[in-house]
Amino acid sequence: MSDTPAVHGQKDGRSGSNHPEKRTGPVTFYRQVVAELRKVVYPTRDQLVTYFLVVVTFVLVMIALVSLLDLGLGKLAFAVFTGADDI
Repeated sequence: MSDTPAVHGQKDGRSGSNHPEKRTGPVTFYRQVVAELRKVVYPTRDQLVTYFLVVVTFVLVMIALVSLLDLGLGKLAFAVFTGADDI
């Protein structure tokens, strides 16, 4: 179910009545944050190492790909604008 103002018949984000919405106090907010943090599942050391290696490998492959494209397009642009016969 959506909590957007349009679903509840509110046009500009204000509540439909003249009563302002009750704000969450700092203590309640802190308790909610702690409760949500307890739900977090942290990765194991092996998972963390695996994720790290996957990300580093992907970044290195992308660096190589972009570098090769940059080199090739740079040589092509140089050949086009200088009129060089050998590429």
